[in-house]
Amino acid sequence: MNSLPLTPQARSQLVDGEPGLSVWTDGACLGNPGPGGWAWVTLDGRHDAGAEPLTTNQRMELRAALEALSSLPEADTVVSDSAYVVNCFLQGWWESWKARQWKNSSGKPVANRDLWEPLIELAVARGVKWRWIKGHESDDMNLLADRMARDAARRIARRVSH
Repeated sequence: MNSLPLTPQARSQLVDGEPGLSVWTDGACLGNPGPGGWAWVTLDGRHDAGAEPLTTNQRMELRAALEALSSLPEADTVVSDSAYVVNCFLQGWWESWKARQWKNSSGKPVANRDLWEPLIELAVARGVKWRWIKGHESDDMNLLADRMARDAARRIARRVSH
């Protein structure tokens, strides 16, 4: 985990009236599937990123949230541009999956269960809040997480191609 300098916009969000710690997460893939990266960042400058040589964008979005919550036990809000991740919690998909023994509404196995299960366990146990934002727009923290995830994907793509 490292620290980053804050942009003026990010610094202005430090006093937002909400207690707790928000973390912005993002995943990226160069091809889908392809080399992928994930990243998370907080307003106080903590961050981390990683990559996998062959993965999907959805897996990297999930991995970013899982890595953030695993690394930041005090995090109580995840901010993501992934409707896939956020809607699972806001719309209660995970409850239906568990009730159907990890089958989706079509009766097929839930994709990415290996990441969903630990993410759901952490998020539910801690009462994590989820906030969806439109990606690649004007949220500095989302843009930073996106850049970090893409950089991680590029680094692993270079390693794999050599």
